[in-house]
Amino acid sequence: MVRLERIGDVLWELGRGARTDMNVPVRVLADDVLIEQIRADQSLEQLTNVTTLPGITRFAIGMPDMHEGYGFPVGGVAGTLLPDGVISPGGIGFDINCGVRLLTTPLRRSDLPDLEPLVHELSRAIPTGYGRGGRLALEPRDLDRVLGEGVAWLVRERGFGRAEDVELVESRGTLAGADASRVSDRAKERGRDQLGTLGGGNHFIEVQHVARVHDAEAAKALGLFEGQLTVLVHTGSRGLGHQVCADYVRTMDGALARHRIVLPDRQLACAPLSSPEGRDYFAAMCAAANFAFCNRQLLTHRVRETFDRVVGKGTGARVAIVYDVAHNIAKIERYGQRELCVHRKGATRAFGPSSPEIPERYRGVGQPVFIPGSMGTASFVMVGTDAAKDISFSSSCHGAGRALSRSAAKRRVDGGALRRELEARGIVVRCPSASELAEEAPVAYKDVDRVVDVIARANVARKVARLEPLGVVKG
Repeated sequence: MVRLERIGDVLWELGRGARTDMNVPVRVLADDVLIEQIRADQSLEQLTNVTTLPGITRFAIGMPDMHEGYGFPVGGVAGTLLPDGVISPGGIGFDINCGVRLLTTPLRRSDLPDLEPLVHELSRAIPTGYGRGGRLALEPRDLDRVLGEGVAWLVRERGFGRAEDVELVESRGTLAGADASRVSDRAKERGRDQLGTLGGGNHFIEVQHVARVHDAEAAKALGLFEGQLTVLVHTGSRGLGHQVCADYVRTMDGALARHRIVLPDRQLACAPLSSPEGRDYFAAMCAAANFAFCNRQLLTHRVRETFDRVVGKGTGARVAIVYDVAHNIAKIERYGQRELCVHRKGATRAFGPSSPEIPERYRGVGQPVFIPGSMGTASFVMVGTDAAKDISFSSSCHGAGRALSRSAAKRRVDGGALRRELEARGIVVRCPSASELAEEAPVAYKDVDRVVDVIARANVARKVARLEPLGVVKG
């Protein structure tokens, strides 16, 4: 890794000659401080391993929030050439379609001086924690409809949202390649009652306010204004997605020899997308992604109900979706004349203003990109650029990125003391476990301002607004 060289303001490269098994170079977006943090763990080695995947093209690129993950680093992006390039479950992650949804409200911070009742009611309305189920238990045929049809079915058949919501979800909340029959019975059982639940770890619902607008024109297009109350939702496909990943890692690991694939790390287990294993996994992954889109849709419904109860009837109807975007997913996308399977693990799609794949209202502006910090720091709204297509497969970072492992954070931080510190700063916290609170302490994350600055300097996305936390619900 000593041969990692700076080839641009915030762009670094490790050439193909660094290892004999590399098919493409490694690239990383980072400044001087972040590149040293990235060097401190095994994420660069993992990203170098990614370059050995059959069919990989151009480069494997790491985002400024990159850190170690399962096989692929979190914050890693790679595209493989179809039809025979591989798909790797480790390049998507166990929480398939973990993602972020931003909601706006008609309220200013000054309209709701006491946020404790709102945050408390959100914590009561939304189940949190590992393995927790919710109020909605789906019959098998309805679960299959969720997996196959996504958000449109949930809105149309169950009334959880409004017709216009569908337009404001990535891929309209439905990945067309989904096939519920490719999802195991075990995965379905794990997900049967988990729609409308938050989960644990770094998942959260955060009440924020728009502290600063960086781009007035883009902010107006996104419905944002300074002082506005917003809600950020971060969660994924829960136990169902985890089981899908576990199932297909085993399947692909068992098929490596048959496909004559040799890997430096078996956590990169993969199969050609054209193979039976590749096609089955892609269909199951799309179904799990649809489940996650529906999970965030039902959480949006609960947020709206809570605003009606706490603020006043009719307020929930004015809670609007800005956008919903995945950051653990593989998508089939066209780059020039080539069709690629783009793996984004801890990375956000960042399509530019000319893309026909983003909602019509955002064409000419760019796809909204959300970069959460931590519960004690800022989050950012950005919009993608057309230039990102060549720089990073139209991909941005997905957050601040961990600087400490969960176990290291718990050794360093006292959860009770952290809760008192946040509340002294006016941030209302609802988290049942002091230990899990410590895992997600601000000190456990990189500097989100620095991470976002790198993305802006690289011309991957433009800053639109800075959001600061007022209340957080965590698992």
